[in-house]
Amino acid sequence: MSNLTAEDRPVRLRPLSVVEDGDDTYVVGDTETGTFINVPAVGALVIRALQDGATVREAALAAERHAGEPVDVPEFLDALGEVGFLATGDPAADSADPPELRRNAPIQQRRWLTRPDRRWVALLFSPTAWVVYAAAAVFSACCFALRPSLFPSPHDAFVTGGPGPAMLILLPFTYGMTALHEYWHWLAARAAGLSARFGIDRRLAFLVFETDLSQLWTLPRNKRYGPQLAGLAVQSVVLAVLLLFRLVAAAHPGIPALADQMAAALVMSTVMTFIWQCLIFLRTDLYSVLLTWTGCYDLWDTQRLLLRRAFGRLSPAQAQRLSEAHPRDVSVGRWFRWVYLIGLPLALWYYAHFTGRILLTVGEWALQGLATDPTQPRFWTTLVTTAFLFMSPVLVITTWCLSWIRRLKGNPA
Repeated sequence: MSNLTAEDRPVRLRPLSVVEDGDDTYVVGDTETGTFINVPAVGALVIRALQDGATVREAALAAERHAGEPVDVPEFLDALGEVGFLATGDPAADSADPPELRRNAPIQQRRWLTRPDRRWVALLFSPTAWVVYAAAAVFSACCFALRPSLFPSPHDAFVTGGPGPAMLILLPFTYGMTALHEYWHWLAARAAGLSARFGIDRRLAFLVFETDLSQLWTLPRNKRYGPQLAGLAVQSVVLAVLLLFRLVAAAHPGIPALADQMAAALVMSTVMTFIWQCLIFLRTDLYSVLLTWTGCYDLWDTQRLLLRRAFGRLSPAQAQRLSEAHPRDVSVGRWFRWVYLIGLPLALWYYAHFTGRILLTVGEWALQGLATDPTQPRFWTTLVTTAFLFMSPVLVITTWCLSWIRRLKGNPA
């Protein structure tokens, strides 16, 4: 019979990463479940001691030497258990029943993507490659500054024929660019030795396809920027190529006008994506960059709590959450909450100016076509085209419904 107490036994932890994140703060996470938290240095010391096989008592003594005062390690372990960082103690059971991957989008893959091999994609994110991406962005900016006529307008979307057929021509490119954008995030993650997964979510009335890069928390802060900016990087190259083609077309009248019009439509689609990414208050790629640059952890939730407090709508439970927020989140959230509040009407203007005007024009075309005799080919052509074109708004409504269903079930994601 063993006389060992609970404090004299080692504690089994799940495979956790522990990364220093500045200001006496560490990020601890389980890459298999996609769960990450920030802990003080003494918490990181306890976790590393337990990973090295120390007992609870030995970890507590090490923590006390570090902090200069007693540390309640059992309470800290209870907190780790609440987020799922403790193993069952049975290696066979842990391997046979792995924890569920945390969901952070209404529609999302259930497994991490662990291919291709990082060596195959390393050149795409080498220093030379980043010089190319930056040069492409500078070239595009110079084109717009020196030739303002190259800057797109919503009318550029309608290349040829009626609005419906024109959008059918443009949409495959738009979805293709979205896929390329997210694919480059994935490749950048693989180049850094990380896994990723894809999901579908919404921001206000916007449908978004996103790459879950939560495993970036296992990297030092200065190594997170590349994967976060990868999507914009590849799109800057596409935009530069399109603008170069338009410049060549303007200098050579022999190039068909339709080709130039198509290039203008593609420029419009690409520029819309860049404008969208600048709306940091909608958690875009540049929002992730802001989080990394400022050293925040949960800025989104903190700024919402600060806004509720500013308008006197903070509940006791929310006040408790705000008091536990990281000081950097609170500091940045004090000004970011107003960026969010002021940015909402800007986002609605963006939607109305670009997407709304396009959808309105297409809608008028659809009503005219659907008003014809159902025995005529135009009616069915219009019906099929309209169903395809309005698939995005339908998906927005679907993701909104899925989010609310999960919140009602107590699983906010």
